[in-house]
Amino acid sequence: MLSKDEIVKSVPQKGFFGHPKGLFTLFFTEFWERFSYYGMRAILIFFMYYELHEGGLGLDRVTANSIMAIYGSLVYMSGIIGGWLADRVWGTQKAVFYGGIMIMIGHIVLSFPGGVTMLFISMFFIVIGTGLLKPNVSSVVGDLYAENDARRDAGFSIFVMGINMGAFLAPLIVGAVSEATNFHVGFAIAAVGMFVGLIVFLLTKKNLGLAGAAPSNPMNAEEKKKAIRNFAIGTIVIAIGGYIAYSTGNLTIETFSLLITALGILLPIAFFVVMYRSPKTTADEKSRLLAYVPLFIAAVMFWAIQEQGATILATYADTRTDLMVGDFKISPAWFQSLNPLFIIILAPLFALLWVKWGEKGPSTPKKFAFSLFFAGASFFVMIIPATISSGDTLVSPWWLVLSFLLVVIGELLLSPVGLSATTKLAPAAFAAQTMSLWFLTSAAAQAINAQLVRVYEVVSEATYFGVLGGISVVLGLILLVCTPIISKAMRGVK
Repeated sequence: MLSKDEIVKSVPQKGFFGHPKGLFTLFFTEFWERFSYYGMRAILIFFMYYELHEGGLGLDRVTANSIMAIYGSLVYMSGIIGGWLADRVWGTQKAVFYGGIMIMIGHIVLSFPGGVTMLFISMFFIVIGTGLLKPNVSSVVGDLYAENDARRDAGFSIFVMGINMGAFLAPLIVGAVSEATNFHVGFAIAAVGMFVGLIVFLLTKKNLGLAGAAPSNPMNAEEKKKAIRNFAIGTIVIAIGGYIAYSTGNLTIETFSLLITALGILLPIAFFVVMYRSPKTTADEKSRLLAYVPLFIAAVMFWAIQEQGATILATYADTRTDLMVGDFKISPAWFQSLNPLFIIILAPLFALLWVKWGEKGPSTPKKFAFSLFFAGASFFVMIIPATISSGDTLVSPWWLVLSFLLVVIGELLLSPVGLSATTKLAPAAFAAQTMSLWFLTSAAAQAINAQLVRVYEVVSEATYFGVLGGISVVLGLILLVCTPIISKAMRGVK
């Protein structure tokens, strides 16, 4: 096993804005991966529920929104598998490359007409591919720097900027092209984006040196046999269960969504129980783990609202929003660029604010509470157009712009803070697994959304946005009141 010093010495340390040359490779690999993913996601919901004569699949909107939520949940769950394969089998470099290939195949499948069957095949490839690529490419970024390298935080900031630039540009380009041609051309552009990312990765991979070149915890011969056996048994069990469900008529979107919802809730509970009961977890670490539970719940609530930007609010942009600006029509997919745009604008301001406040800034639980207030407010503002229009006339697009702005402010209060808190509160023996647990906040949120989107179609808009926004605010108030207790349980972690 390579030491950290050996890995860092193998990486050319000057070359990309004063950072290791490998940052260039990872910046543009992730830029194009996010371009392909968010480009596809920006039009996927419309592709599913538009009628056949409009180039879509003709699914009802409830089913389409539920599939989108399931899809998002599985993408985050698959990160656990991707992280394990990188740590035990391939190393992160190979995991990133193989993941990119699978993502590209998924987009290629979508670029050809083929009905619902092709949709599910493409989703399988993209879910597994994203699980391999997304968590591992971030891990390689960390491997480029020595532990005490002052450039590390700035390097991650540059990397995150690449993510948001790809996410910002993709809906604008893919949305415009799919409007002018058809959905399949839009999906083809997403495939090309991932292909470009793979080419960049291959041509500049030497810049990474030994970072991610080998698995950090490779399996021995006995462990390999056990893993292969367990994988074979698991595959057979799933195949038999799927066949029985299909042959008895129980394999439906509704039952599958309920299964994913249950999995999204039970999986993190299992993580918490295993870590808390482990003899490797000290008394202080158990206390910190308990303090993490309310933060986890708050994050699930936040992401449940934030992720509806690609489902409920995307549908709202398409069906309830006046998209005409003079004689020019806005593509509904363009609203998906608002989130990364606001992050690009506001993230540097928040970074300066935290530096200025230093130790005087709000504690982690308070930041989480404030993020829930902003998430709730982002849904509260949607009550106004629902009331003004009585739910049946088109409304101004500025309501959606305001809603996205408010939820991004909440995201900047929660997302980077949550990542940092996770690394600080994680038991030493479960550091990597606890980071997976943080990503499960999004998986759990979207698993729950698979059921919430069904509610949207049977209640009024004002009721839907008002109740969910209210739950978020109430949960934020509870978190605020409990902050002293949580902070004490964090045992010195701010």
